[in-house]
Amino acid sequence: MKKFNVTVNGNIYEVEVEEVGGVQTAAPVARAAAPAARPAAAPKAAPKAAAVAAPAGASTITSPMPGTIFDLKVKEGDTVENGQVLLILEAMKMENEIVAPQAGKVVSISVAKGAAVNAGDVLVVLG
Repeated sequence: MKKFNVTVNGNIYEVEVEEVGGVQTAAPVARAAAPAARPAAAPKAAPKAAAVAAPAGASTITSPMPGTIFDLKVKEGDTVENGQVLLILEAMKMENEIVAPQAGKVVSISVAKGAAVNAGDVLVVLG
């Protein structure tokens, strides 16, 4: 048996490791070793919605923060004014209005009510 000090997330653990094919020199130690930490599995990325090609001169509205789409106030084909509310994004228990940065027509909506979004995800394309 060989003894090692292993540091995991700032915590030091003393572990004993038996060599494969090695000779055991003494009776096993009676004290329990700290459990070895297993590396956390990397979270799987959620599948992204297919990106819609924005027409020339179109304005793409992206999510300013991670959250959940609480409500959609417009639909594809609607004409909107500058400052009109397009959708409500719930983040950190607050409802945030996402407004049109300019007047135009809603070319596409890339999210649905209840969808989780990350910062930078495309929400709406105005033409």
